[in-house]
Amino acid sequence: MAAYLLTKYLWLINGSRNNHKFDQLLKIKMNWITRERPKIDRIACPWLIKKFIDKDAVFFYVPFDQVLEKAKELDAIPFDVLGVELTHQNGRCTFDAILKKYKLNDPALQAMAPIVRGADTDRHNLASQASGLWAIAAGMAYNIKDDLELLKAGTVIYDALYTWAKHLQNEKHTESPVEQLLVDVYQKFLKKENTGKVPAWATELKTIIQDQIDTNLAMSLTGISQELNVNPSYVSREFSKYFDNLSFGEYIRKLRIDKAIVFIETTDYSFSEIAYLTGFSDQSHFTRIFKQETGSTPANFRKKLLGR
Repeated sequence: MAAYLLTKYLWLINGSRNNHKFDQLLKIKMNWITRERPKIDRIACPWLIKKFIDKDAVFFYVPFDQVLEKAKELDAIPFDVLGVELTHQNGRCTFDAILKKYKLNDPALQAMAPIVRGADTDRHNLASQASGLWAIAAGMAYNIKDDLELLKAGTVIYDALYTWAKHLQNEKHTESPVEQLLVDVYQKFLKKENTGKVPAWATELKTIIQDQIDTNLAMSLTGISQELNVNPSYVSREFSKYFDNLSFGEYIRKLRIDKAIVFIETTDYSFSEIAYLTGFSDQSHFTRIFKQETGSTPANFRKKLLGR
């Protein structure tokens, strides 16, 4: 870097003011150096530098106590170590420092910044993607022991994250056809299809729940509402108008108890087996909800059936 600045100074005092032409003619590669065994910041920063600052940059990973010494020897810019310009400051990470120094205001990079910061500083609350980035980075670092190979593999991850931030932030991914059906139903609800009778969304939802209660015991109003960015309490209040004055959760529990009654009447399954088959966390939870719904414990209910 010192050689670069000296040569550029000589270029300028000799009468030229064309910095861009100078850079093209000289084509000096900038060396960068940091601590070995990278995970988040020391992979994200080289990706950022090569993609937006210097595509020919060369990176060195060395033991932490050798970074500053080797930086002088290699004429390299040190980063992500104590006592240098490009490092953690005021709760922000080195990725943030580079964005600021080089005035990289690309909205996609700004969207990536809290993800990288959250993953690198263990503050996963800063962005919902931060914990996922940390998990992937930690796994890669565990599997790949060569730092430059790790940087090469990590570049693919950050290319993908940048593409998501630039083009795909508003894309949704539904994990099953059932979930998509539920989303479609609630989208109809959001269109306020209310003509004074039971709306189409409520009728369709009832059919879907009846069809799927046997196989999709984890249906969640909260999950569906989050997919649609709708307050789940609001949807729950509207839901009850068309489902026997029950909330979504109450309605699902009622269907599970109805299903449990069928099992008690027609099989010799144990109560723990019935609890599992009807989506309850354990037999104790099943017994408590069963008594709330029927006024009787499962054991007393079965005794009455046998007494008949």
